[in-house]
Amino acid sequence: MSSQRTHYVTTTDDVTIGGAVHGEGPPLVFLQGVMGDGDIDWQALLRHLTGRFTCHLPSWRSRGLSGDHPDLSFGRLVDDVLDYVASIAEPTGLVGWSGGAGLALAVAAQSDAVDAVAAVEPLTPRLMEDQEQAALGDAVARMGELAAEGRFTDGVRAFAAFVFTDEEMSVAEGAGYFEAAGRYVPDLLNFFQQQVKYQGPTHEDTAVLGAISAPVLVLIGSDTKPYATAGARYVADHVPNARMQEIPDAGHAVPLTHPEALAEALTAFFSPAQRPA
Repeated sequence: MSSQRTHYVTTTDDVTIGGAVHGEGPPLVFLQGVMGDGDIDWQALLRHLTGRFTCHLPSWRSRGLSGDHPDLSFGRLVDDVLDYVASIAEPTGLVGWSGGAGLALAVAAQSDAVDAVAAVEPLTPRLMEDQEQAALGDAVARMGELAAEGRFTDGVRAFAAFVFTDEEMSVAEGAGYFEAAGRYVPDLLNFFQQQVKYQGPTHEDTAVLGAISAPVLVLIGSDTKPYATAGARYVADHVPNARMQEIPDAGHAVPLTHPEALAEALTAFFSPAQRPA
């Protein structure tokens, strides 16, 4: 196994997107969820995959190794990933978790360089029931209240409780996840403010999902919350070459709580025998 290195690309609006790179083998680009960054979201998974794949861990703009910029709109984040994938200059697999799964799907709809996608717990907020959207809004609002008091770690905990089960909250706490992700709360609040105003296409649009020609594996925890299961089924139903697979006993935080089971599913899906020629 090779030592860690870094990969950088400059986007069309002159922002540097950076990611740590680990391992050797076919390239996989891992797209973080909304709370953390490329390193803290995937650190538990890495040791199970770096013997088989070159794992790229780019962070969103304003996080991790990436440069700061106020534009965090969905379309802009998609463009960042398109630039990063293009810079690898060979067929690449994408793995996205939660909000990152949505980005991965939108990127795959536009990029011929993406040859397979694993969407881990993809969420579809615009398609949630009214009470679920209200609960999400309440979680974001509470995060903002705590951030205004300077309580960033408590803020990210408050938001995470919307998507994580009590058991997952305990595992994430023990792993130091909330402490590490707390510094991104201002960016997370900015992200949500921009998504409310965003009118462009997203992975929730059937035209976007229908444009994906690469194989797609939708991974969902068997114990995840009902709106997450509904979102995963929606994606699987509207991507032409998609299938859905459950991770037993897992919820939304599967990269944190069940990294070995997730790695097994990813290895089987992205193995050379399964990838298109």
